[in-house]
Amino acid sequence: MIRKIINVLWVLLAVALIAIVVVFVSISKGWIGYMPPVEELENPNYKFATEVFSEDGKVLGTFSMEKNNRVYSSYADLSPNIIHALIATEDVRFAEHSGIDAKALFRAIVKRGLLLQKSAGGGSTISQQLAKQLFTEKVASNTMQRLLQKPIEWVIAVKLERYYTKEEILTMYLNKFDFLNNAVGIKTAASTYFGCEPKDLKIEQAAMLVGMCQNPSRYNPVSRNPKIRENALGRRNVVLRQMEKAGYISDAECDSLQALPLKLAYTRVDHKEGLATYFREYLRGVMTAKKPVKSEYRGWQMQKYYEDSLSWETNPLYGWCAKNKKKDGSNYNIYTDGLKIYTTINSHMQQYAEEAVKEHLTELQPVFFKEKQGSKNAPYARSIPAARVEELLTRAMKQTERYRIMKAGGASEQEIRKAFDTPEEMTVFSWTGAKDTIMTPMDSIRYYKHFLRTGFMSMDPMNGHVKAYVGGPDYVNFQYDMAMIGRRQVGSTIKPYLYTLAMEDGFSPCDQVRHVEQTLITETGEPWSPRNANNKRYGEMVTLKWGLANSDNWISAYLINKVTPQALVRLIHSFGIRNKEIPAVYSLSLGSCEISVGEMVSAYTAFVNKGVRVAPLFVTRIEDSEGNVISTFNPQMNEVISISSAYKMLVMLRAVINEGTGGRVRRYGITADMGGKTGTTNDNSDAWFMGFTPSLVSGCWVGGDERDIHFGSMTYGQGAAAALPIWTKYMKKVYDDPTLGYSQTETFKLPEGFDPCAGSETPDGEVFEETGLDDLFN
Repeated sequence: MIRKIINVLWVLLAVALIAIVVVFVSISKGWIGYMPPVEELENPNYKFATEVFSEDGKVLGTFSMEKNNRVYSSYADLSPNIIHALIATEDVRFAEHSGIDAKALFRAIVKRGLLLQKSAGGGSTISQQLAKQLFTEKVASNTMQRLLQKPIEWVIAVKLERYYTKEEILTMYLNKFDFLNNAVGIKTAASTYFGCEPKDLKIEQAAMLVGMCQNPSRYNPVSRNPKIRENALGRRNVVLRQMEKAGYISDAECDSLQALPLKLAYTRVDHKEGLATYFREYLRGVMTAKKPVKSEYRGWQMQKYYEDSLSWETNPLYGWCAKNKKKDGSNYNIYTDGLKIYTTINSHMQQYAEEAVKEHLTELQPVFFKEKQGSKNAPYARSIPAARVEELLTRAMKQTERYRIMKAGGASEQEIRKAFDTPEEMTVFSWTGAKDTIMTPMDSIRYYKHFLRTGFMSMDPMNGHVKAYVGGPDYVNFQYDMAMIGRRQVGSTIKPYLYTLAMEDGFSPCDQVRHVEQTLITETGEPWSPRNANNKRYGEMVTLKWGLANSDNWISAYLINKVTPQALVRLIHSFGIRNKEIPAVYSLSLGSCEISVGEMVSAYTAFVNKGVRVAPLFVTRIEDSEGNVISTFNPQMNEVISISSAYKMLVMLRAVINEGTGGRVRRYGITADMGGKTGTTNDNSDAWFMGFTPSLVSGCWVGGDERDIHFGSMTYGQGAAAALPIWTKYMKKVYDDPTLGYSQTETFKLPEGFDPCAGSETPDGEVFEETGLDDLFN
């Protein structure tokens, strides 16, 4: 009888073993459960964020899917501390097994399964955990799936060990893990929690991150719950003790490290924060653009259709994702393909530009608030009717997300307006920091309308490299980009184009005009007589050089009558201005058309670059996730004016700074050889300053969110007061940084023998010796 029982048991054991073998073979073949194909095991479908680099190697930010800000980090980029902490804590015999740690598994079965000990430790290896992350992370929905999930993980783990080295498995694990707070992968986690690269992680920092691997929510070091933060500290110390047991650190080191507090340098991963936010958003929009389809643009969007179509045909960066394909034939995706985009932005110069904007607007904004204080129209001009103010504010209300949500939810206009007029707690922006307050949503709209907006761009005139790009005062609160997207009237900064056209038509800076009021008859038969800011030298003969230096409207009227508005429009377009809606009228000579800051900066490069205008270049190359260069980008240039006209314009634009409306630059301590032009539109609605040196062309606009929001007087509203200081603050910072290589001793060079007073007979093609401008036009 006993013998029969023994035989039965042996048979049952054999059947069980055969069943186990059958189950594992079935799992391996994919007959039971899900087994990823060999191709997927060899190339797991990782989704990596794209990194955006500055020209000096700093990561400006990333493009990623929501909650997937993973950036690839190779094994060579990992600190030994993170490797040691992971192995000591999660899989101390990692180097010895082939995917399954039989000893740990047996211990877990006996202690947990039979003896019900919670502290028995886990039996999962790092390979098994990686298998779960990659292929079986989805929670089982029924008993059968739960029973099969572990065996499936075991089989996948063994296959992973077959296809990958131990170093590759560790790298994959750390790149895959989600450390919470949008810190997916070890590189983003190291940056988010400690502000460093993975290779620079200290022992205690590595221990904290590895401690999160057991349960990131339970061991979240930045949780608002103090108990969870305490758990994180305790878990870190457990990892340190495991590292001591494994021989990676000494007992004394363990004790001293455990005594340290959780010292973080936490930086929230937010695409709305950090350096060059406006630039990164502009770059994202350009690269992900689709081929324009005319039927998808409404009537008032035809200008945009024209610009998009032009960009699609002429700009290889525009629509880059739609134009370029991967090896498998699919298009690149900047959110998941782990690209590396190398831009022309210099991180130091970008920082200086953002600081200059903040410093100046912090000084100017209180003046604007004070001017509007007590006005029922605030922040709009006192001169416009109250009904118009209400109309503008109502329109702004209808553009908010709150309005769209309430409208979609079926609320009536009366209900929506009542909600907008009901006070509530909120946090609002200020230049001295966020403020908690109580106000109605309608009042918050009015409050934000008070803030002055700005656009700034700085670029190299020789190769088009954009060094700094600021699209507004603060991206979190004011997201509309006034560097490349928005357009405003340019005022007197258009006059250099007018004077250039005159130089092309044979005029010279020395030509004289009587300084008197000009009255021109328009095509409709109406008289047009521009006003002048002052009447100095009235009735005298003045040079064109004097006229541009003093931004004289009467001289501009004289010139537009000589060269015609139609010719000026053609020249403006040749300078790279893409606004089709530029009216060929006499008032164009005073800057009535709308142009973006970026277009203006690009156009002004022609004055520095011997008549050759260079388009803004934002990216030099793009690499794939493996470091292969897949795209390179080169400057786009076109000759717009003759060399002699460019030299003459240099003479006159230099006089704007040394003798004219741009003289305030010198009060700020800028001694560099430079040219420039101020600009102010009607009612001080737009303030401009364009400035250039031999190595940098930079432009700035400052104004209200709408044209009816502006200073009441020129004291603070003119270009020399509202925009010029940003340029000077930026340039001083640039000059004060010797690592950038810019110097105030650099001078413009003109050919020896060049006569700025000569007419069109001045030779263009000859080669001259160079001399400084100081020797020429005094």
